[in-house]
Amino acid sequence: MQQDYYELLGVNRSADEAEIKKAYRKLAMKHHPDRNPDDKDSEEKFKEVQKAYAVLSDQKKRAAYDQFGHAGVDGMGGGAGGFGGFGDVFEDIFENIFSSGRRQQRQSRGQQGSDLQYNVQLSLEEAAQGKQIEITVPRHVGCKTCDGSGAKKGSTPKQCETCDGMGQVRIQQGFFSIQQTCPSCHGEGRVITNPCGDCHGQGRVRESKTLTVKIPAGVDNGDRVRLSNEGEAGTHGGEAGDLYVQISVKPHAIFERHDSDLHCEVPISFVTAALGGSIEVPTLEGRVTLKIPAETQTGKSFRMRGKGVKSVRGYATGDLLCKVVLETPVNLSREQKDMLTSLQDSLEQSKSTHSPRSSSWFDGVKKFFEDMKL
Repeated sequence: MQQDYYELLGVNRSADEAEIKKAYRKLAMKHHPDRNPDDKDSEEKFKEVQKAYAVLSDQKKRAAYDQFGHAGVDGMGGGAGGFGGFGDVFEDIFENIFSSGRRQQRQSRGQQGSDLQYNVQLSLEEAAQGKQIEITVPRHVGCKTCDGSGAKKGSTPKQCETCDGMGQVRIQQGFFSIQQTCPSCHGEGRVITNPCGDCHGQGRVRESKTLTVKIPAGVDNGDRVRLSNEGEAGTHGGEAGDLYVQISVKPHAIFERHDSDLHCEVPISFVTAALGGSIEVPTLEGRVTLKIPAETQTGKSFRMRGKGVKSVRGYATGDLLCKVVLETPVNLSREQKDMLTSLQDSLEQSKSTHSPRSSSWFDGVKKFFEDMKL
């Protein structure tokens, strides 16, 4: 699986060119093959760092990568070749110094294919309960005609005569001997003189494949489902990349999700708020009864345990938090208005008893203005 290029270089996504170059040089020096002989892990890390820098140091490639991930820079030359391909003399000199003049035969190794990303949008119900979906993914797969070699059946790639199979050539520039990617084989160390007619020497062809994906219950925005080896085919027999199904959840008409909890607003009448009662509220599993105690104030939240979403990571199921909102009556008749006026007159006679919060607030306002006069 290919690592995120920003994470690989240890920089933020907002890093400028200078920060990216500095991080790259530090890692390249640390993992350079000549500093870590016979260390396969360092060699692979060195290649990954090269790939990341080749993409993030190029404005067009970086913009494509930021928008589409690895799929956006596949086939654009990101990471191919050695230091010389970056056009940075510092890296060329650096590689030459540590190579100590040794000419090592390059062996063509299969390169892992790029990871792909497929975006899927689900409803809140589908995300909470899980779903099995089918997706059709366009991608590169290994050419069956040439078995991924790129050479016409019956023929094989030949060693590059320009670099003698090393994949790099040396150019003398004044006092410095600079090592660059071979212009004939582009760093592969071999050339295909008789390319396959189906893949035109690429070893891969483009096709679409329909896959069945099981979305687990409890996924949320930003979660990903990985399908191993369902990404782009590798080159020269290399392992295929992975396919990541990126989840986004559509806004819901009633609920808002926060981690495993659900939140909703429930309108209640003045009478229910004052006298109490029972109302029906929705959950993802159906309707349930919520008891409203007498003298409930607007904005109060009631927690219903276990009525939220089950976490995809195995944690306990979340809760449903219902925030009651007092709904003011509208379109009142003359008789209804008179009744409310009579009720208001009755309540005003002992306001501190029936509306303690209002009385306290107005007392505070009165004191505020009196203090201003002093």
